Amino acid sequence: MPEGIPNLLFVCVENSCRSQMAEGFARSLGKTRVTVFSAGSRPAGQVNPRAIQFMREKGVDLTSQLSKGLDDLPTDTRWDCIVTMGCGDACPSLPARHRVDWDLPDPRHLSDDEFRAVRDRIEVVVARLLDEAVRPADTAKERGR
Repeated sequence: MPEGIPNLLFVCVENSCRSQMAEGFARSLGKTRVTVFSAGSRPAGQVNPRAIQFMREKGVDLTSQLSKGLDDLPTDTRWDCIVTMGCGDACPSLPARHRVDWDLPDPRHLSDDEFRAVRDRIEVVVARLLDEAVRPADTAKERGR
């Protein structure tokens, strides 16, 4: 993927559950190796309290994150990867070096156990994405041989 510090964007419809959890995991796991944003095509205006609660179980604090719209994103950012999560036609058509869609159910109305299952799946796919996005240059070159 990119050289330097990658800019990652996670997008879902309301930017209250899935993309917020992905942003939280990416910040927690990626630390200073990535720059992370999330947004929604129709933002809810607040992070879902259950997302905050269940992410706290994983040691990730979402209380400082805000539900944002696409218009709230920095306009001068070149996106290295945009990850969409079930927003279908409402997903943005922003330019990016790499795009991926994660088919994840909206956990908003799911049971607690099902919500946690979505959270845990997001953790796994974010970790994989970070492995690719922040791969050291030497490792990337070796794999290209």
